[in-house]
Amino acid sequence: MEGLGRVLREHPFFDGVAPADLDEVVGCAMNVRFAADQYLFREGEIADRFYIVRDGRVALEVYAPGRGPLVVDSAESGEIVGLSWLFPPHTWQLDARAVVPVRAVAIDGACLRAKCDQNTRLGYLLMQRLSSVAHRRMHSARMRLIDLYGDSRAG
Repeated sequence: MEGLGRVLREHPFFDGVAPADLDEVVGCAMNVRFAADQYLFREGEIADRFYIVRDGRVALEVYAPGRGPLVVDSAESGEIVGLSWLFPPHTWQLDARAVVPVRAVAIDGACLRAKCDQNTRLGYLLMQRLSSVAHRRMHSARMRLIDLYGDSRAG
């Protein structure tokens, strides 16, 4: 587990997290790899984890009938993928596909939720950071939609 502790400690998402709190997260973590074009998760499946991207690039996609998959955002090294593990009914709201080979750390959602229930300081810290990720993703998706469809306020 020391290797995962080092990896998470060096990841920007966990910058400044107390060592004892980080140890709690490490207890829910495991290394994973995905080949190019492999899905990390698919819309509608059970959302039981999130991913700390170490290397590679992940496309976040929604399926549009008649158009196929549309990329609404992407995540690269240093970023987080997957927020649906936090919210009932814990199902993925989109697809996440490795654009190139991806190395990541998977964090078990049920394990981490249980630890956050016990350690509310850790829970609050993670909620702040994950909310920030969600906010950035929403803004990025909005910008992509404006690029795709234009600004509806302009005329």
